[in-house]
Amino acid sequence: MKWWQKAVVYQIYPRSFQDSNGDGIGDLPGIISRLDYLAKLGIGAIWLSPVYQSPNVDNGYDISDYQAIAKEYGSMEDMDLLIKEARKRQIRIVMDLVVNHTSDQHPWFIEAKRSKTNPYHDFYVWSDQANDLGSTFGGSAWEYDEHLKQYYLHLFTKQQPDLNWANENLRKAIYQMMNFWIAKGIGGFRMDVIDLIGKQPAQKITANGPKLHTYLQEMNQATFGNSDLMTVGETWGASPKEAKLYSDPKRQELAMVFQFEHMTLDQGQSKWDVKSLDVAKLKQVLSKWQQELSQTGWNSLFWNNHDLPRIVSRWGDEGQYRLKSAKLFAILLHLMKGTPYIYQGEEIGMTNRKVTSIDQVDDIESRNAYQELLAQGLSQKEALSAINKVGRDNARTPMQWDASPNAGFSQGQPWLAVNPNYQTINVAQALADPNSIFYTYQKLIELRNNNPLVVLGDYQLLKTSPEVFAYYRTYQEQKWLVVANLSHKENSIEITDEISQVILDNGAKPLVKGRNLLEPYDALVVKLA
Repeated sequence: MKWWQKAVVYQIYPRSFQDSNGDGIGDLPGIISRLDYLAKLGIGAIWLSPVYQSPNVDNGYDISDYQAIAKEYGSMEDMDLLIKEARKRQIRIVMDLVVNHTSDQHPWFIEAKRSKTNPYHDFYVWSDQANDLGSTFGGSAWEYDEHLKQYYLHLFTKQQPDLNWANENLRKAIYQMMNFWIAKGIGGFRMDVIDLIGKQPAQKITANGPKLHTYLQEMNQATFGNSDLMTVGETWGASPKEAKLYSDPKRQELAMVFQFEHMTLDQGQSKWDVKSLDVAKLKQVLSKWQQELSQTGWNSLFWNNHDLPRIVSRWGDEGQYRLKSAKLFAILLHLMKGTPYIYQGEEIGMTNRKVTSIDQVDDIESRNAYQELLAQGLSQKEALSAINKVGRDNARTPMQWDASPNAGFSQGQPWLAVNPNYQTINVAQALADPNSIFYTYQKLIELRNNNPLVVLGDYQLLKTSPEVFAYYRTYQEQKWLVVANLSHKENSIEITDEISQVILDNGAKPLVKGRNLLEPYDALVVKLA
């Protein structure tokens, strides 16, 4: 068993976690000051969103120097100290790595624009003609360069030119940079939009290009392949079949991927066209991934990250049942097979923050979408309603530590407004209440650390009413049952097994053999006789 199969990973969005110097921006010393809190939670790794030097057009996912730390986050000495202090607490640091594109301020791109014969020119994707490929953030994926009379490709903002992975010298430069970080003692890499590096834009192929897996196998051999590192690839459109190609240990590519099939179930025609969740569909999708990757490859398990709205606001109930529904999502996810991820604030049930004007929105994707939605004929109110539901700023509001000004995040003016509910939803309050969401997460991490069943057990979905999600986990002689009522209405479930013990619940009544009535958002895990 690998360490990352048992570990629970905690994602930190550094800008919003903890500010140590009063400039309103979270930083590395701030993270170091909170490591004891994370150790108390019990996590085994931190996925650190980018802290590299960046002009911050896309909040650090536009890197101008891979081997320098952005000034607002601190120094390389702070980074070294974070790695060391985390290790003392048995926590590894997993770096967020963006190798599909760089910032247009990166020295490589500055050189690339000098002339067509510059050795760095071919580090990027250029064309004499632009086709109709679109950018993820709206508009064309091609930008014209007056000086060179050529177009360069940017699948994201025009300040994020795409790298040309067909160039061997580029690949060598990337591997050298990755080895620089590995030598520092990090625990691995989270690979941003890694499914795009095999792109062939002339054929309009972006994800899963023909050379993608060849590049990943080469990367594995040149960098992390011989070490005990965790690697997870962000692959938006991956199917279970593709996920096996990435994560089958025999193929020597990545440890696991993030797939988003379950997180797009409430999308209509676009991300901004939000419909209500079909629980029956959620059961089907998550079960498919559990079963198809049961023998080959590995799953990552998550509800939240820096790009997604808060799960308790999205599919739970942030009002009357906030505590109960937040615990339900924790229990449901953490008892599945795979590596679970907790996004900062998820463990205290942080919620989305509603905005009343586009001026309150920082995120470039949401700001662009707002203009596009207005152009499509939506009213300002309707456009803001969509952004309030699924905009990325929801995940990026500052971490709520206590009831003091700015939620204890900063002595200065925070870069993004704090959610006004911080006086009741915060870490200090959660730690003081033995019944809080925090202790449910702590207990789930403990169960994973101490029970091979949670890590290695087989998964089987039960036939139930549409809104009840129930599954067995079995390992050797042991059998557990997980039951969750994803509804603000009562539901019932028929249990055919004898129950020997309640392992964990969110306030739900114990189950018995026979018919059981489930209250709204009841969730529990029981050991079967």
